[in-house]
Amino acid sequence: MSSGTASSSFGNFEDIDALAGEYVLGTLSANARAAVEARMRDEPALRDAVQAWEARLLPLASLAAPADPSPALWSRIERTLGSAAAAAAAAAAAAAAAPKAGQPARASGFASWWNNLQLWRGLAAGGFAAAALMVAVLVTRPPPTPQYMVVLVAPQDKSPGWVIQTTSSRQLSLVPLGTMEVPPQKTLQFWTKADQWRGPVSLGLVKQGQTLRIPIDKLPPLEPNQLFELTLEPENGSPIDRPTGPIQFIGRAVKVL
Repeated sequence: MSSGTASSSFGNFEDIDALAGEYVLGTLSANARAAVEARMRDEPALRDAVQAWEARLLPLASLAAPADPSPALWSRIERTLGSAAAAAAAAAAAAAAAPKAGQPARASGFASWWNNLQLWRGLAAGGFAAAALMVAVLVTRPPPTPQYMVVLVAPQDKSPGWVIQTTSSRQLSLVPLGTMEVPPQKTLQFWTKADQWRGPVSLGLVKQGQTLRIPIDKLPPLEPNQLFELTLEPENGSPIDRPTGPIQFIGRAVKVL
């Protein structure tokens, strides 16, 4: 475990390591991702950092259980597609039964279908209905709550120890990935600091092996690149409003939604 203090760690996180983490998590834009891939060809340090992040995060894939769409969602999709298909089918039937004026009655089926105004009106109506449905969903649905993820790693060997996730239910969860020995009369304390803050803010004491959940409304505003730490403190926590013990785990927030 590191012997440095947490207060000296804020701002020392390697930029290349953070960039590699965002690349592996898939949160970079297409242009930024292409730029990283181009750099990796000539920068062994960046390539090694990416490979290290891949090795660290691969075990986390097993933590995410598959999520199936609800039956209600499938029913709604089927109803929407069925309405549009019915409108198109009705228009096509009308086109076949009523050739356009001035055309021979035995014109080819394709020509009648292609030139029939009623068909295109029916298809346009179906398309408008689908578009209107999409607009209604987008207007009535509240904007998504920004979501973040942080992998807290040990400073000395970058081994992952905790994962921080925020959810649409406006809750932050600190989830342990393993166990560690906390010395007697000591405890882990959870801290965070954004780039423009004057100092770190305590998020509470952590019980080893247990998930800590905090309502986001009770936290300072979250933002990308925000730093999170777990430090070793006296059993009742830091006696001041700053970390006093060594850093056990550290990481920066990545926006995933």
